Amino acid sequence: MNREEEIRIASEKFAELLRGEYERIEAMKADNEMKDFSKLDKIVVGILPGDGIGPIIMEQALRVVNNLLKPEIESGRVEIRTIEGMTIEHRVETMQSLPDEVFEECKKCDVLVKGPFVTPRAGDPYPNLVSANSLLRRGLNLYAAVRPIRIRDKGIDWTFFRENIEGEYIWGNKGIQVNEDLAVDFKVMTKPGAERIARAAFEFARKNGKHNVTVVTKANIVKLVDGNLIKAVREIGEKEYPEIEVQERLVDAMAAKMLDPEFNKGIEVIVLPNLYGDIVTDVAAEHQGGLGTACSSNIGNQYALFEAIHGTAPYLMSHGRGHHADPCSLIRAMGEMMAHIGYGDRKEILSEALDICTVTERKKVVTTQLEDASAAEFTDYLLETIDKIKARKA
Repeated sequence: MNREEEIRIASEKFAELLRGEYERIEAMKADNEMKDFSKLDKIVVGILPGDGIGPIIMEQALRVVNNLLKPEIESGRVEIRTIEGMTIEHRVETMQSLPDEVFEECKKCDVLVKGPFVTPRAGDPYPNLVSANSLLRRGLNLYAAVRPIRIRDKGIDWTFFRENIEGEYIWGNKGIQVNEDLAVDFKVMTKPGAERIARAAFEFARKNGKHNVTVVTKANIVKLVDGNLIKAVREIGEKEYPEIEVQERLVDAMAAKMLDPEFNKGIEVIVLPNLYGDIVTDVAAEHQGGLGTACSSNIGNQYALFEAIHGTAPYLMSHGRGHHADPCSLIRAMGEMMAHIGYGDRKEILSEALDICTVTERKKVVTTQLEDASAAEFTDYLLETIDKIKARKA
C-alpha cells in the first residue's frame, strides 16, 4: 500500500470518529436536568463488589452503610441491591467488558457503589478487554469524577473535579495505526463537556462556601483542547459565579509542587481534564496516605457511581493477604454516596469516626496489609466508634 492510500484510509477512520461525536454532543445538550432524590419514594443503591480484594472490602463497607442507614433500609426508603456478573471471569466468558445484562441491572438503580475491577493489560492471562470503568462512566453519562483530598497537617482540604468521559479516554481504543511506523491517538474536548464540568465545580464551590476554582491543564503545549477548557472555566466563572476566584496551574507543576504552600495558596476546588485528573488525583491521594485512603464519586445528571480509586491488589490476593486489605477507601465511598442521596448527616458521623480511627487513635487498630488487624477487625472498631458518636448526638 502506498503512502497516499494509507493517508486516505486513516482519514476515513478519523472522519467516522468525528461523525459519531455530533450525536453525542446533541445528547449532552438535551440532558440538563438533575435527579432530585428528595422526590423519590425509594432510592435503589446498586452494589458491584468487583474483583480481587473488591468483595472483601465491599463486605465491610456494607456493614457500615447498613448501620448508618438502618432506619431507611428497614422502612424501604433505601434498597441495597447486589448486582451479579461483573467478575473478570464472567466478563471474559461473555467477551464483554460490561455485559449487557449487568448494564441493564445498573440502569435500574439510582446510584452504584463498586469495588475495583480488573482491566487486562499486556501480560495478563485475560483477553485485552477495554476498561469496564470507562464503559460505565460513558454508558451512564457520569461526566464528573469528584475526589476529596484532606491532609490536615498541611492545611489541605481540596475537592478535585476531573472530567470523566472525554479527553484521551473517550477514543482510547479507537486510535489509528496508519502503518508500522506511525500510530495516532486522540484527545477530545467538546464545548458542552467543558462547560458542564466547569459548572459542576463552581456549583460545588458556591454550595460549600469555597472561594476558589483552579483549572489545571498543559495549555502552553496542548493549546486547543486544554485552552478551550480554560476558556470555559473563565467564562462560566465570570458570568455565573463572579464571587469565586479563578486560578490556573500547569499539570506538571501541580504534580511536582502540590504540597508547596506558596504554590497551592488559595486552592480549594480543582478542575482537570480526564488524563491529568487521573494522574494528579492519584498523586494527591498518595500524599493523603495512599490510594487505599481515597475514594471517587462519579456524578451525572441521572446516575452516580461511587468507588475506591485503587486496584484489585493481586499481590495481596496471591499471598493470601486479601482479608488484610484496608477497607477505608470503599467505606469513604459509601459516605459520599450517602451524602449524594440526601443523608449528609450520616456522612458527617462516618467522617468523624474515620478521623478518630485513622488519625486520633490510629495506633489502636491498624491495617497495613501485614501482620495486623484484618479489614473486618478494623470495621469492628469503626462501627464501635460510630455507635459512640450516634449515642453522643442522640
